[in-house]
Amino acid sequence: MIENISKEERKQILSDSISGCLFGGAIGDALGYPVEFMSYRQIINKYGKPGITELAVGKRGKAEISDDTQMTLFTANGLLFAQTQARLNGVSKPLGVHLLNAYREWYKTQTEPQMFYNDDQPHTCWIHNIAALHSSRAPGTTCMSALAASFNQSAYSRAANNSKGCGGVMRIAPVGCFGAAGHLTDETASAKYAAEFAALTHGNPLGYIPAAFTGCMIHKIIVNKINGNSVDLYDITADTLQVTRELYGDNQYYPAFEDIINRAVALSKQHIDDVDAISRLGQGWVAEEALAVALYAALKYRDNFKNALICAVNHDGDSDSTGAIAGNILGAYVGLYGVAAQDTNIITKPEVYDVIFELAQDLTDGCPMRKDGPHRDVKWALKYLYCNYGRI
Repeated sequence: MIENISKEERKQILSDSISGCLFGGAIGDALGYPVEFMSYRQIINKYGKPGITELAVGKRGKAEISDDTQMTLFTANGLLFAQTQARLNGVSKPLGVHLLNAYREWYKTQTEPQMFYNDDQPHTCWIHNIAALHSSRAPGTTCMSALAASFNQSAYSRAANNSKGCGGVMRIAPVGCFGAAGHLTDETASAKYAAEFAALTHGNPLGYIPAAFTGCMIHKIIVNKINGNSVDLYDITADTLQVTRELYGDNQYYPAFEDIINRAVALSKQHIDDVDAISRLGQGWVAEEALAVALYAALKYRDNFKNALICAVNHDGDSDSTGAIAGNILGAYVGLYGVAAQDTNIITKPEVYDVIFELAQDLTDGCPMRKDGPHRDVKWALKYLYCNYGRI
């Protein structure tokens, strides 16, 4: 442990880690999105034996993000809205209510973008004002159907479906960042909330237990860094699995989850072809497989962010989701500087990179205002009280 880390240094490490997590996820998502529905053979036939290795430029001159990053950003925005309401009003609805509202707003960007853009209705997320986030990028069927059904519910609850698709885990990284910044009590809270938010759309335990693991792991990585502890990803993985076991070990689905995580860890230590190793973990369309593939890539290439993402997306399965999760985990580990180490321009290549940066800084800082306090932050209020920041 490094002694005498100043408050300013801790804040810098926190900011670097959270920014690395969000940008890492967006870059992994953008790298995998063009090949999401391609087999590995189709990928190498198009891009050559290494597969896709560079971000593809879309119509707007930026690398396109998918629904994975869109929903990740709505998760971050929903958390910050909830925190602001609680601090300024003294009380707030449960976090899950605000997160469901945030996801409903994302749903509307996909179903009625022209009506929803810059309307005069009350909102939870200021990022609904960002036109680029209204692009439809093959949104997950389960997320869409579960959110459509939620409008007929009188209260938020676990989704009625039995889906274990990866749509719950691929969006959950901001929960770990939010917790690590001190806005949740501890890593267990990050795990519980991550599972709760994933379960809003994915009702099978294997749809939300991987989210609990992911939220907890990101929390642990960042907290260890800001406390000056050495961070070994294998140790963090083992510790995270212990927390997850304590929470869900009695669930009948849990042994299958722990088995695939242990398999990913073991494979990452072997001298084996990545495509072969990933084929033993699955294609990533379901949550436990997506996390396992991402974890394998992050562990095996923990000292090389670019190679980790190349590994995470070049396979037969759900490339953008496995790339996003791997990017979230390893981005938190190496930080923003580590993400950009091999390409200093990589941060500005994904679309809405400015929005990603804005949310990363806000997750770091948290709401600067308190009820009856003297300080008023106009920009923060426009974003998280009135939700009209970014309007044209």
